[in-house]
Amino acid sequence: MRTTVGIIGAGPAGLLLARRLHLAGVDCVVLENRDRAYIEARQRAGLLEQGTVDALREAGAGARLDTEGLEHHGVELRFDGVSHRVDFAALAGRSVTVYAQTEIVKDLVALQLADGPPLLFGAEALAVEGADGDRPSVRYRQDGREAVLECDWVAGCDGFHGVARAAIPAALRTTHERDYPFSWLGILADAAPSSDELVYARGERGFALLSMRSPTVSRLYLQVPHGTDPGDWSDERIWDELDTRLACGSDPSWRLRRGAVTAKSVTPMRSFVGEPMRYGRLLLAGDAAHIVPPTGAKGLNLAVSDVRLLARAFEELHRTGSMRLLDAYPATALHRVWQATRFSYDMTTMLHVPEGQSGFDRRIELARLHRIAASRDASAELAALYTGLPLE
Repeated sequence: MRTTVGIIGAGPAGLLLARRLHLAGVDCVVLENRDRAYIEARQRAGLLEQGTVDALREAGAGARLDTEGLEHHGVELRFDGVSHRVDFAALAGRSVTVYAQTEIVKDLVALQLADGPPLLFGAEALAVEGADGDRPSVRYRQDGREAVLECDWVAGCDGFHGVARAAIPAALRTTHERDYPFSWLGILADAAPSSDELVYARGERGFALLSMRSPTVSRLYLQVPHGTDPGDWSDERIWDELDTRLACGSDPSWRLRRGAVTAKSVTPMRSFVGEPMRYGRLLLAGDAAHIVPPTGAKGLNLAVSDVRLLARAFEELHRTGSMRLLDAYPATALHRVWQATRFSYDMTTMLHVPEGQSGFDRRIELARLHRIAASRDASAELAALYTGLPLE
């Protein structure tokens, strides 16, 4: 089998890239090692920047998003028992939308299967070969048989543990990473959200986040030590701890709505950026090139911004024969990646309380929060980065 662009991975990045290329008349094939049911059930991110919403609409995947997505015009920061709202609309002129990644994948898969290029489920990519030449290929296994997808270009959208990143020679790879000394215990609950907008809370017992997936499903998180077993936390213990950390002294009437916990998981916090994002005719996008802690809600949005840049580059190559945007892709993408990485780092360090944190560090982080609460300029900076920088 031969195609112009071989795409490894059918997460949001790979599927959106395939959709954009299809609409531009560029041949592509998507290889996904899991089955359809698995990728449509993976619980991941759920908060979309304005640019991500625009990209999905442009790709024809905005119908359910516009009907079911929850548009948010601000966010709450709670610390010292007081809540402070950051008004995105007034400060940045943009909004964000809550719409689960699982739903994005469902929408894009349905479009792809209806009229898009080939999407091969159960096709395990084994290696990217010949990326430094003119005819790269992806060797893969499907139904117990090996096959080769010959390409002009390969887009690696297969995550941190995928074969695409590993195809860049180790001597050429530079890795920048930071592990944070805590994890998140996350739950899904059949409970109406206790707030119309997300609430980020920092207290002496650590961080908590109140989020949601729909008007009837809440998504909540607690800062916990590394190695925490979610089975050690009963539902009642989780709700009690959330109650304590999210309490709002400035509004004593506020109450956390409880419900049946339907899922629990623990996620370590880390930052990772790998360079380069291009090796010959292999280009990386999304988690294959970078990972951010979820505090700033940037992981999915960064993957989409990579794809928007990459799609534009392939569209220009197809239309004019120019390599200008493809050649610029690594530097352009990494500029945005590092800004999002810096923002995610700032949000993470500002809102969490590491075990043994010094009094100096504690007061520094609280000073940052007080500055955001008191300064329009500081609030505007947070609003601009949270809702998403312009693609350029």
